[in-house]
This record gives sequence, C-alpha cells and structure tokens, in this order.
Amino acid sequence: MSRDSLEDLARRAVAASRVLAIARTAAKDAALLHSADLLLMNAGEIVEANSTDVAAAESAGTAPSVIDRLRLDGARIQQMADGLRAVAALADPVGQVVEGHVRPNGLVVERVRVPLGVVGVIYENRPNVTSDAAGLCLKAGNVAFLRGSSAALQSNLAISAVLRQALGKAGLPEDGVLLVGDTSHETARQFVQLRGVIDCLIPRGGAALVAMIREHATVPYVIDGDGNCHVYVDRSADLDMARRIVVNAKTSRPSVCNAAESLVVHAEIADRFLPVVSSDLVEHGVELVGDERSRAILPAIAAATEEDFGTEYLALKMSVAVVDDLDAAIDHVVRYSSGHSEAIVTSDLGAARRFVREVDAAAVVVNASTRFVDGGELGLGAEVGISTQKLHARGPMGLTELTSVKYVVYGEGQIRT
Repeated sequence: MSRDSLEDLARRAVAASRVLAIARTAAKDAALLHSADLLLMNAGEIVEANSTDVAAAESAGTAPSVIDRLRLDGARIQQMADGLRAVAALADPVGQVVEGHVRPNGLVVERVRVPLGVVGVIYENRPNVTSDAAGLCLKAGNVAFLRGSSAALQSNLAISAVLRQALGKAGLPEDGVLLVGDTSHETARQFVQLRGVIDCLIPRGGAALVAMIREHATVPYVIDGDGNCHVYVDRSADLDMARRIVVNAKTSRPSVCNAAESLVVHAEIADRFLPVVSSDLVEHGVELVGDERSRAILPAIAAATEEDFGTEYLALKMSVAVVDDLDAAIDHVVRYSSGHSEAIVTSDLGAARRFVREVDAAAVVVNASTRFVDGGELGLGAEVGISTQKLHARGPMGLTELTSVKYVVYGEGQIRT
C-alpha cells in the first residue's frame, strides 16, 4: 500500500468519525448485533482464512504460544460474537454527564462524555482484537482504524469485511472500521505518525512494537504493556485455594498478558505448598525455575536467573521465589512487576490491605486468579487493551476509556466583568 493509499484511508476515517460521533445508540447497537450474527454466519470462511495464516506461521517455525494467539476456531468466534453482544448491552457512554454544577452567576456547567474520534489500534497476531476493538470503538462513537500484523492478515481481512457489512446494514458508514492492508514496517511507522487523524493510538503487541511506538509515534498513545504477573501465597493462605488460583493463573491460557509468570511463596508454608503446587503445574506441562530457597525444596527445578524473574514468558514456564515475610514479597513484586496485574492469596485482611496499597499495578487481585483482569470478566464488555501506564487510562480499556470529556456551559446572557 502506498503512502497515498494510507492517506486516503485516513481521510475516510476522519469523515466517518464525524458521523459516528453523533450516531444514535440504537443504530450503534444494531450494528453490533448484526456484527455478532454475521461473524457466526461467516464462521466457516473466517476459520478458512485463519487456517491460511496459521499454516504460514507453522511453516515459518513460529512459537506455539504465538500460534495459539493467532488461531481461531468456532469457540473463539463465538466468544467474539458474545463480546459484541455484551458491548451492545452496555450503557452508551456518549452524552453522559459526568458532573455538573451551577455557578453563583447562574451559569450551568457540565462535563459531558464525548468520543475520542479516530482510535488507531496497531496489533500483532491476535485476530480477535479486530472484532473486540471495533466493537468498543463503535459503541463509544469512534472509528476503529486498524493495522494488524502480516501473520494475521487473511484473518483480519475476513473479520473486518464482516464488521463493515454490519455497519452498512445498520445505516452507519462502513468506514467506521478501516483495516490497513499493507503490513510493512514503513507503513506501520507512517500509521503511528498520522497527526490530525488518529486521536488515540493503542498498540497491542510485544516489546519490539512498544519500542517502535515510543521511538516513532507522533500521535497520543496508550501503552498496552507486558504482563509479568505475580501470585504471592501468604503464610495465612488457604492452600487448597492457592493451588487452584496458581494453576488457573498459569495454565488456563498461558499465552495472554494476564497469565501469571511468577510464584512467590512465604517461607513458613513453602515446605508444604511448593511440592503440591509444583506437581500440579508440572502435570500441566509447566517448566519451573526458582531461586536457591525454592530449589532446596524442589531440587528438580532449574535455577532462575535475574532475567527469568523479569520475563513475561507467555508460555508454560514460571519462576518461583521463597520470601521471609510480606515485606519481602512486596519488594520482590515491586522489583520485577511490569505494572499489569498482581495477586495475593491470604486470609489475613491486614496483609491483603497492605498488598493492595503498596503494590503499584493496573490491577491488584485478592484471593482470585490474575486471569480475571480482563474487560469482559470485569463487566466492561470486550476490551481494546490493558493499559499499564497512568494517563489517560489504566487497566482494561473499555467504553469509558474510549471517550473524553468536554465542558458544556449553559447561560442566559451572562457576560464576564
């Protein structure tokens, strides 16, 4: 795709954004429901397109964890459709009055939610992002301007065609969803420099993509960062509960950012807990690496390096550390955390409160799996990403995070003296 073609897409995105910004809720919801229906009706064609991408990835020797993120089947397409229906059922944030007050001079001042405009999403491998991002952008009155990876191009083309068809059926501009077909690095750099077009850029991918954004982007962006997530098992933890949480957090889907990558265990219960949980994890195919104290209890596991403790594996591998107390646990988590999601398992309310207060992450979980840090699981509908930065959004980015606010002031002829 030439630069002119990208600029043509940009002009179309801006034009469509003006229409979507004032679209009625009923039309947006109709488009979402049409999208869900059409995804299921066209599931066979989408899976066939995806199989082309998967076959190419396998031939290229792509890692199994990456292929898992790429692969679509009937169940995952059903999840995509369910996510769109869930978004349709949510309250429309556009036009909501966040707060309001009346000034002594009689002016009525309101802060009102408005769409961001054109939301650019640049992402790798996961074709479900095409549907999730488009659905949330639409409900929030935004254009979804998408640039996926070459590895998922056929899948993304098939999905975006369905979504565009659904917009048209609802009487909305099909350009509410635009996919950049050129997946070259040069076009990616041009995409992240579309000032005056992209109002907010959301990258979803690995360290190389995030580094490219930080180096080249000239538009505002929100970083969907790494998920080096920890589960700390405190000395007062219910150990059966802790086993279930750790195994779920690590193995239910290891290739996603809210999967646990590191297990931290209080020394007082390590002798009882580690042999049991390690057996469960190894049974699920997890490779464990640990510090000196954990290896004294589990001599079969390899030694963990400093890099191991700071790595987001996105695979069936997990680091293990044994600590003396809550202070040491918090220090370990703070040292290696990527700021995504951190969990504590404890029956000590004071320990839970300290962990929540002192661990600085987008989400802190008490007595539950880190896998719940997800827009759908937290009641936001599908998410467009999980922000690990602090401005303008943090945590799962749902509808509210895809809006801005403007002040609306109502007067009756007042003038300033």
